[in-house]
Amino acid sequence: MRVVIKLGGYLFPSGLNIDRIQGVSTVLKSLRKRGHRLMVVTGGGINSRMYIDASRKLGSDESYCDDIGIRFTRINALLLIAALGDDAYPEVPENMKELRSFLQTGKIVVMGGLQPGQSTNAVAAIASEATGSEILINATDVDGVYNSDPKLNKDAKKLDAISVNELLELVVKQGSSAGGYKLLDPAAVKTIGRSKISTVILNATDPENIRRAVEGKKVGTRVTF
Repeated sequence: MRVVIKLGGYLFPSGLNIDRIQGVSTVLKSLRKRGHRLMVVTGGGINSRMYIDASRKLGSDESYCDDIGIRFTRINALLLIAALGDDAYPEVPENMKELRSFLQTGKIVVMGGLQPGQSTNAVAAIASEATGSEILINATDVDGVYNSDPKLNKDAKKLDAISVNELLELVVKQGSSAGGYKLLDPAAVKTIGRSKISTVILNATDPENIRRAVEGKKVGTRVTF
């Protein structure tokens, strides 16, 4: 199965969490051993947001801030490649042509951002579309999609499924400044919708949830069409 996994900033907190990165890499290696073809997109994490915020305060425009964020995502990609060792392709693709080429090796391909104005969630959706991925997994630090922000509202309810149109309405409210993407962004959702990409949003602080989603088990929130 062709699988794209977007690893959110939860995996790259300030100070880093080596055990968490190793836990995810163990699951990814296991999935590759079972014959799955994996593409991973890494987010920027809190350090990226700190630098973006500082750059913005120093007068940078959003395009410049985006460029800073992209560089952080690629550094995080290199960190995950280090954890994956021989199971990963040793370079980070910077465009779709390189992604397709690197995938031909059978290795796990890890990439970050591509261009200003485009979140890594959008990159993951486009990578899924461009490679004919059978599932897109958005790995976060929450259990799925809620009817309101669970970090702000203790009464928020998790949704087992959400339509792509409802998801789009939800993410439009989040805004799209550099480093500010929380769940998904409109560009990512629109790509998922137009190609009907099977998508699961889940909590990967337990990395086994990634395996469960690939195996078709009930976990997180599934996007419906």
